[in-house]
Amino acid sequence: MTIRASASNVIDDFVTYDPSRLLDELIEKLCLQSDSELARTIDVAPTVISKIRHRLIPVGPIMLIRMHEVSELTIGELRLLMGDRRQKMRHNGQALKPQNVE
Repeated sequence: MTIRASASNVIDDFVTYDPSRLLDELIEKLCLQSDSELARTIDVAPTVISKIRHRLIPVGPIMLIRMHEVSELTIGELRLLMGDRRQKMRHNGQALKPQNVE
């Protein structure tokens, strides 16, 4: 889907979904130096941040809550930073299901 701006329809920088913008803003706000430091701060593996940055996995509700807790930005502000304009956020429930351990 392509969004076109006309003279009467000004579109700001946050129209397109870009989780890298969110990560960059968090790094700046928290005075961190790298994705690795951000990963340690929100208590996730560095590979998770890398996968989010490269759009291999989405920024899910649990990740947004962790980001909110360390940054004190609201969930709405975090979603706005990455260009997520949906009114409701849904997940598939996989994160809540226990893993089968054999």
